[in-house]
Amino acid sequence: MANKHVPEQTVLTNLVMVENPETKEVLLENRRNKNWAGITFPGGHVEPGESFVEAAIREVYEETQLQIENPQLVGIKQFMLNSQTRYIVLLFRTNKYKGTPQASLEGDVYWADPYQVKQTQAVDDFFDILQIFKSYDVSELYYQDYHGQSIKRVE
Repeated sequence: MANKHVPEQTVLTNLVMVENPETKEVLLENRRNKNWAGITFPGGHVEPGESFVEAAIREVYEETQLQIENPQLVGIKQFMLNSQTRYIVLLFRTNKYKGTPQASLEGDVYWADPYQVKQTQAVDDFFDILQIFKSYDVSELYYQDYHGQSIKRVE
């Protein structure tokens, strides 16, 4: 068990589901990153000193060229990278944006029905994350390690 008197290090990131209010499609990104490739939502790291909302707005713009407004925090994904470092993904949702999506070095972006994404095309936990974005009953995806075995809890 970790020493409770020593603060954990954290890595802070975000993912943002941008929804088209007219079509109900969402903006998806087909990521090129070999460590986490596949279809997911735009997002990235929170910079030191940056607010979580500012980071979400900036990351969506960098990866899609959309200017989002009023992203709402709807949940959290978290897991331990190692015994001292927690990786936290803040999950935001918005349907307010300006612009037309454009691909970036991160990957191609497009509007689609997320339930039409094939499991083989998506990042590993795409549908668990989607459940948090679409549900008002679920707010946390937590990977807990018990003796070297990762256990996923969606709460």
